This record gives sequence, structure tokens and C-alpha cells, in this order.
Amino acid sequence: MFDAIQVRQDFPILSRLVHGQPLVYLDNAATSQKPNQVIDAISEYYRQHNANVHRGVHLLGDESTRLFHQSRRTIAAFFGAHPEELIIVRNTTEALNQVVYSWADQHLAEGQVILTTELEHHSNLVPWQQLALRKNMRLLHVPVLSDGQLDFLAFDKLLEDNEIALFVCSHVSNTLGTRNPIQQLSEQLKRTYPDAKVVIDGAQAAPHIPVDFEQLPVDFYAVSAHKMLGPMGIGGLLVKRELLAEFSPFLFGGGMINEVRLHEASWADDIEDRFTAGTPDVAGLVGWAAACEYLTQLGMKSVEEYDQVLVRATVEKLVQLPEVELVGITQDRELHKRVGAVSFLYKGVHAHDVGQILDSEGVAVRTGHHCTMPLHRKFGWPATVRVSFQVYNTLEEVDKLVAALDKVKQVFRL
Repeated sequence: MFDAIQVRQDFPILSRLVHGQPLVYLDNAATSQKPNQVIDAISEYYRQHNANVHRGVHLLGDESTRLFHQSRRTIAAFFGAHPEELIIVRNTTEALNQVVYSWADQHLAEGQVILTTELEHHSNLVPWQQLALRKNMRLLHVPVLSDGQLDFLAFDKLLEDNEIALFVCSHVSNTLGTRNPIQQLSEQLKRTYPDAKVVIDGAQAAPHIPVDFEQLPVDFYAVSAHKMLGPMGIGGLLVKRELLAEFSPFLFGGGMINEVRLHEASWADDIEDRFTAGTPDVAGLVGWAAACEYLTQLGMKSVEEYDQVLVRATVEKLVQLPEVELVGITQDRELHKRVGAVSFLYKGVHAHDVGQILDSEGVAVRTGHHCTMPLHRKFGWPATVRVSFQVYNTLEEVDKLVAALDKVKQVFRL
């Protein structure tokens, strides 16, 4: 049985008091907290092994290079990918932009169609808007229904009426927690248009559910370390091996070259080097690998099941509060499609005010549009309150959230 109380012992920040109250950290979709194992791995690297990679002929350089490649292998294995399929970047946003500049710019043409959805994070919408404008392409969107799920009939119709060159979709919505059926959608797309490519924003899926890149019928999968217990400032883009030959560097400089002359240069044959311009964040990579090992020890299937416990408990409790309006999936038979987050409106009170009052009770949540302004605009939500989970959250913390919401009613005399 999953033991969140035991897990909590690994996270030093959770012992903090906030405004005199025990910290209840429910802002994990923005960033997760870090266990001692990750903090120690980063500290150990800087204390014992810090040196630049590849070009040194001394012991520290050899150790740093070994840790760099070893960490890449650990992270790739966590996602069921081959090491050469993992390109190291700063975050999911950079990973998605890498697809734009390293592949789409060279392989998509004027008049072709990019299909995305109405629930995408800005990081998985704005880059495609800019590409479409730059290359005079068409950008279409799969609508979102009132329950927070994609309109699959509209998806069918979009495929029927348009020759799709690229499909872009989040695995899990950062605002609604909706788990999109990317396997089904990708297979359907590729049956209709075998040459079409699929880009998946996996930032909110990777912390909560098993991801097997090799088994997914997708071409590109983007993730961030900091949402899955790892450090900020590092992430990855997974690229299917058969596409790597079509992938071009878009950052240039030292480390990624084979040979440089005054008027020309050639790129490294090794894929791991070709897309790593300049000094890599070795410490971040080491920390991310430690996070992958930590989650592997917990078991991602167990992590997924425990997330469902927290999501269901939160929905069940909040739906009983007449002043709270949940957004997204709430029906019990559909809740297995909701991952990691529960968002809501508090009737008569702006989300920012709700968030500040919860903070006064030690409860940290996220308020605003969560970088999904088109989604909020569609449904007329000025802002929402988002509660999001990680492996260290407990059912008792869900109860504290509900109790803290009662203070909102008291303050506003509702």
C-alpha cells in the first residue's frame, strides 16, 4: 500500500511552517518539491565531481562526463526511450520550440495544417501560432466540451475535412487534469494520414503516470524535470530514432560541432552531442536522474493509483460545497480520466482572493488562468483555483483545504 506519510519524510520543505501553520503544498502542477535524494545528488555533484564535460583530460572531467552520460541513460530508460532519443533542454517550453525550429521549419510548408486543441498550455500553442504565421500555414483546434474532455466527434470531422500534417496535444491538461487519449487519437490520425507527425506535451503526465515512449504512436514527447521531483531549469525532448536524421540543431556553438573552419562548420555525429551546444547542466541532469530513480522505486503504477485516490477525494469533498463550482470532469465513472489536478471557481469571490485566504491557513494553491487563457475565455472563467498533487500529499491535507475554504466564506460573509 502506498505510504505518503513515509514518503513525506524525504521532503525537508514540508516541515516548514507558513504563517504559523503547517505547510500544505497543493501547487505541484506549477512545480513539485524535491526529496533529499535529489538535493543530495546535486550537492554531491558540486562537492565532489564538478568539472566541464568531454574536453578535460583530468579525473574530475572524466567523472563529470561519466555522470552526464549515465544520468541521460537513467532518464531515457525511465521514459522507455533509447538514450539517443533524449535531447536535453531547459524545460518543456524549450523542448516544444525545439520541434518547431529543428524539424517543423524544415519539413512543413505553406498551406499545410497543424491541428491542436483548445485546452493547450500557452507553451504548446504560441510556438505553433508563430510557426503558422511565419509559414502561412493553417492552425485548427479540437474543441473542448463543458466537462473538460475533447470533442471526439469534432476531431473526426477535422480529420475528414482537412489533411493534417501535424497534431499537437497535451497528454494531461495542466488546468483541468484531463487525461487525453493520445494513443487513440494518434493511431486514428496516422491511419488517415500516415505521414503526419504527433507532438505531445507530457509535462503534467510524467509526474503521475507511466510513460513508455517506445510504445506510444507519437513522434515527439516533451517533459520538464521540475514537475516530477527534479530540479528547475532542465527538461527533455524525446524524438523517435527514425526522425533524428531529419532533426537539425538550432542552437550552435561549442560542444555540438565536429569541425569548424572560418566560413563553415559540421555537426557532431553523436546525437547526444549534436543537440548540446555549450556547457550542459550536468548537476541538473544528475538531480533529474535521481528523481527518476526515486519515482521508479515508488513505482509509477502505484504513483498513478495514489494520485487517483487524492483526485477522487478532492472532487467528492468539493462537490458538496454549494459555493464551489468544479470545472472539468466530476462524474465518478469518468474520474479515471482526471490526473493530478482539480480546479474550481468560488462563487462570488475572485480566485486570487481565495488563494490569499488559503495561504493564510498554510495551504498553497495556484490561481489565475494557468497559461490557458483561450480555455478560460471560452467558458467565461475570469480565473480559477487549481489544487494539484504529488506523492507526498495526503487525504488529511485535502481535509485541511476544505477547512481553509470555510474561512473564505467567513471573510466574505457569504
